[in-house]
Amino acid sequence: MQRRTLLSLFALGFAAPAAAAEEARAHRVVYHIDDVEKVAIALGNMRNHRAGGPKPLDLAAVVYGPALGAFRASADNEALKREFAAHRAAGDVFYACANTLAAHHWTLDDLLPGFALADKGGVVKLADLQAQGWIYVRP
Repeated sequence: MQRRTLLSLFALGFAAPAAAAEEARAHRVVYHIDDVEKVAIALGNMRNHRAGGPKPLDLAAVVYGPALGAFRASADNEALKREFAAHRAAGDVFYACANTLAAHHWTLDDLLPGFALADKGGVVKLADLQAQGWIYVRP
């Protein structure tokens, strides 16, 4: 009986740190995307994060500046459109910077379906999400 109790305590000693490590992982992460050359990298990072990250996992991306043009509905980039649709289907949230939209005379209707508006601007949205406890990643 004593041996079984010791084995149980020994097993709990290993299980508790593993559970604590999983609990310490970021469960809400926001990606910063403003460089058009890094759009594919950022989407790939998000895909990999979802595959290997903790469950549940909330992922968001704030897109502004030159990168936002890559997400225009009229853009000729079928691979990006498929990747974006897969992210949206997984529940990832994408915010479009109102300032970038205004500067280019675009609306949300000009973008791929599924963007939410960062009405005070992309950098403000990033700061607000971080203040709410979201972890910031810039690929």
